[in-house]
Amino acid sequence: MFSFKQILSVTLILFSVIDILGSIPIIIELRKKAGVIESEKATIAAGVLMIIFLYLGESILKLFGVDVASFAIAGAIIIFLIGMEMTLGINIFQESTDSSTSSIVPLAFPLISGAGTMTTIISLRAEYTTPNILVGITLNLIFVYLVLKSSEWIERKIGNAGANLLRKVFGIILIAIAIKLFKTNLGL
Repeated sequence: MFSFKQILSVTLILFSVIDILGSIPIIIELRKKAGVIESEKATIAAGVLMIIFLYLGESILKLFGVDVASFAIAGAIIIFLIGMEMTLGINIFQESTDSSTSSIVPLAFPLISGAGTMTTIISLRAEYTTPNILVGITLNLIFVYLVLKSSEWIERKIGNAGANLLRKVFGIILIAIAIKLFKTNLGL
């Protein structure tokens, strides 16, 4: 039932899609805006979303008459706007002083368990067994939690200049990812 090879493959695929290390500048920015990030709440919310999508993803989308490509494009728009904020130093999203909501939106969704993660999970079901996917999700969530928990320490180590540089660079990368999602799901 459990396969080390499948677990490793699923874990690495999800790790690259979630890209929590690339999200560090966004996490630092959110922590500055909200004051604190509730790592446990964000990780649990992301995990619940991933598991729900593992079992019910396609059905949920069909219920609303939405295809996977449309869902991915909606996620790409959010990712694009977050990238624009980071690159240009502007505020598009209303700032929330409530750390409980900023830990869920945009951190748990769409940053950690966004359209890319959700569509990847749906795709993984065709190739891997559910128990192995669950283990891969769990391993990624543990790593996500560790990164979220240490975001303040990471920020201190890289300093303001380093955080600003990372924010700009990863903002451009997020914009590029969003454009790739657009192109892929529009069939361009």
